[in-house]
Amino acid sequence: MLNGVANAVAGVAIEGPAHLIQVALTPVFLLTAISGFLNVFTGRLARVADRVNAIARARLEGKQVVVGLSADINALRRRTVALQAAVVLGGISGAFTCAATVTIFAGTLGADPPSLAVFVEFGLALLSLLGALTCFVAEMLIAGRAMINEIAKEER
Repeated sequence: MLNGVANAVAGVAIEGPAHLIQVALTPVFLLTAISGFLNVFTGRLARVADRVNAIARARLEGKQVVVGLSADINALRRRTVALQAAVVLGGISGAFTCAATVTIFAGTLGADPPSLAVFVEFGLALLSLLGALTCFVAEMLIAGRAMINEIAKEER
């Protein structure tokens, strides 16, 4: 199956600079989307870090920690792990996207047809991005569950 796809992709030749730019734009658009996702992931990670720092500061100063914040520390830990995984996978996805773009341009220098390499690099970029988005959804579910638990406590 993979050999058939690779042979079909290898049969496509890069013709002229206009076609090269057109082909290279797809990974560049993906790279733009990945940077947007990374911005969201790191922004949420910063908010989690702020909450953890508030709890740690209150404990160091001997102040009484708000019950909801103290109980929330486990959820914050799980959110941190999920967001860190999302950031790492997003970065890996960006690296593979850049590699695919470089491979496309290297193919114009007369190297062997880079079609299989581009196929693999772009595929790994998409799989890494899928993993990053999965981790992000997990973090959102953890945050949502913690919020629902806090609302339920307030209603009692």
